[in-house]
Amino acid sequence: MGKIWGKENKEKRLRFLRLFVVIFAACAALLALAALAVDSRHVRFYMLESEEITAAYGKPFVDPGCYAVRAGRFSGEGEEELPVEVTGQVDTDTLGDYELRYTARYHLRSYSTTRLVHVADLTPPEILLEHTEGYEPTWFTGYEEEGYSAVDDYDGDLTGRVETFYYEDRVEYRVSDAAGNEAVAVRPIEYSLGRPEIYLNGGDTVELTARLDYQDPGYSAYDIQGNDLTGYIQTSGDVVSYRPGSYEVVYTITNALGDTVSVKRTVNIVPAPEIEIVKPEGNVIYLTFDDGPGPYTARLLNVLAKYNAKATFFVTCIDPDYADLVGRAYREGHSIGVHSATHNYYSIYASEEAFLDDFRQTEEMIYQQTGSYTRLFRFPGGSSNTVSSFNPGIMSRLRQIMLDMGYQYFDWDVSSGDAGETTKTTAVVDNIIGGCAGRRNTIVLQHDIKDFSVAAVEKVLSWGARNGYTFLPLEVNSPAAHHGIAN
Repeated sequence: MGKIWGKENKEKRLRFLRLFVVIFAACAALLALAALAVDSRHVRFYMLESEEITAAYGKPFVDPGCYAVRAGRFSGEGEEELPVEVTGQVDTDTLGDYELRYTARYHLRSYSTTRLVHVADLTPPEILLEHTEGYEPTWFTGYEEEGYSAVDDYDGDLTGRVETFYYEDRVEYRVSDAAGNEAVAVRPIEYSLGRPEIYLNGGDTVELTARLDYQDPGYSAYDIQGNDLTGYIQTSGDVVSYRPGSYEVVYTITNALGDTVSVKRTVNIVPAPEIEIVKPEGNVIYLTFDDGPGPYTARLLNVLAKYNAKATFFVTCIDPDYADLVGRAYREGHSIGVHSATHNYYSIYASEEAFLDDFRQTEEMIYQQTGSYTRLFRFPGGSSNTVSSFNPGIMSRLRQIMLDMGYQYFDWDVSSGDAGETTKTTAVVDNIIGGCAGRRNTIVLQHDIKDFSVAAVEKVLSWGARNGYTFLPLEVNSPAAHHGIAN
């Protein structure tokens, strides 16, 4: 009986012990749960880099990563990192925003955080500078662009958007892509700074006789490499070639950078030497014919040839159909002088320049027909004309200009009367013979555009031959029969 009771008590003690353990474990669990609740344990994430980052377009993306640890209010952070799972993808071949999610589990719960990734064009364009082998910029040309190109990973070819900025020692190239990324390239430039030299034919001071037109004695320019830069010389400064005085001409070369090289020449215009008049021997008649050539000039030349007589023709450009007769007259030994291109008093005497323009035109016609220029001329209307009075003093000024240039002007001391006094051949003959008879040398005025005046020439030649006169052409040193200047 006692043994049985003892056995039962032992079993009761074991059951009690098991119950106590269960209750204790349950209490401990409850206490642990209570402690966890009070401690607020959770997962804490740490981002490597920031929660929002930017990735470069077209470049491989490497996730900076994230790690997780447990953390509590009282227990602090655990030292052991929790496993982290990453979901989401970043496509760097397409611009845009992408999300990466980081997840960790702790005590049967999942915790997560996200990172925002912006895929953007971060790469600036590339500027490629071309180079020509052996090319060397010079002082004159400056830098001549050798070429360049620009390309961008996203925008492609940007060559057309490149801006260039030129400086003395470099060229800068700038371009931006659509995202605002800017590229800059610098090309250093080492110039050959040898400045060219300008050479003046005849020196830096020349003396020229007054003339119709100024013709520069000539110049040339070469740089240190031997390049001929003559064609780039600019001249400035006016030389009034017909007016004696001192003038300055500046010769300048300007390079691409605006730098200049220049030299100066002094041009001294001096009057021609005074013509020494030579009186002819014997009795001489100088027949002169104005306003031609015309329809009667050929007949006149035939008559003169018949008597071996020489005359002087003060010609115009009025009727070009007969211009070839100027050449014929010259070849047959007659003198040719300038009269006027137009014979329009109001345009000829409008100014000194107008007179000289008209004069020059006739000179060129004479040169074309004869191969040489003349120094003989007759003022339209004569030097004593008053038709030019609308321009006060013009005749006095023109007289001096023409003498300074070495021209000799001829008036007349015998008038045939064919300019309006008569239209009869007999009257012309009488006027000429009457004016010449008994005189050693005379200058006769006729017009070979008047048929009745040309018809009188043979009788005058016949009379002259019978009375010991020689018919000669005027020369620059012949007696000039100058009238008094009336304007």
